[in-house]
Amino acid sequence: MNLIAGRWKDYEIIDTGDGMKLERWGDILLSRPDPQVIWKAANPSLWEKAHGVYRRSRSGGGQWDFTRKLPEKWTITYDNLKFYVEPTGFKHTGLFPEQAANWDWMREAIKARRLEGEPVRVLNLFGYTGGATCACASAGAEVCHVDASKGMVGRAKENVLLSGLYDARVRYLVDDAFKFVSREVRRGNRYEAIIMDPPSYGRGPGGEVWKLEDSLYDFVCEAASLLSDRPLFFLLNSYTTGLSAVVTGNILSLTVGKRHTGVVSAGDLCLPVTEAPDILLPCGSFARWQA
Repeated sequence: MNLIAGRWKDYEIIDTGDGMKLERWGDILLSRPDPQVIWKAANPSLWEKAHGVYRRSRSGGGQWDFTRKLPEKWTITYDNLKFYVEPTGFKHTGLFPEQAANWDWMREAIKARRLEGEPVRVLNLFGYTGGATCACASAGAEVCHVDASKGMVGRAKENVLLSGLYDARVRYLVDDAFKFVSREVRRGNRYEAIIMDPPSYGRGPGGEVWKLEDSLYDFVCEAASLLSDRPLFFLLNSYTTGLSAVVTGNILSLTVGKRHTGVVSAGDLCLPVTEAPDILLPCGSFARWQA
């Protein structure tokens, strides 16, 4: 099953080829590496119009090469949501546009539950710059946003305000996701929905380096115990190369699915390519349980 984030107006992948993707962020064109792109570009002449190209270094990392001075950050819009875009030294821009397909799904589920007059409490773990937080808050959910990076949590706050969600019930926490979940279990707090977007590598509660494949099942199992008696959804995203969506789907079936009645689906998150309408660019995987 593929989810296609095809409703963007301020963002598009114009072309892909030779390990790169040419993107439009508002009116600014950026060219960035993408290891999934192992084919040739559909329209090579368009790439000359890029305002910024991220070039990898042979020694690791890389840097941006800009053809003109760009603003430090600028804004793009998705429906009623607004986000800052800011090229970083790690090739990222502060937003993953493919997640818009998940935002649409979460907002629909939350609005339906809210129409029944019930509250929806969402726990967003590894919340990054708050794309999912903005989406859930805009649908009327109360959100607990957790990320270990103070800078990312700060940007999440900015994006929530930028989206006009001044009265949103969002709690921002700079914290280790593993430690936070353990404390929430002990405190007896519960949520109707959980979003989990873990990195491929990180540090555990004791400072030890952990690998996603080695820690994910136990962590999802513990987090699943935070779901309320009437849960709504559990979303697990992955950008780890080689970790199949079937695997993350199995994890949700064996954890959340054993506790609550619902449906598990899994697949790739994809973006369309303007110059090659017959192909999709895979941008990570998802697995989700829904009541």
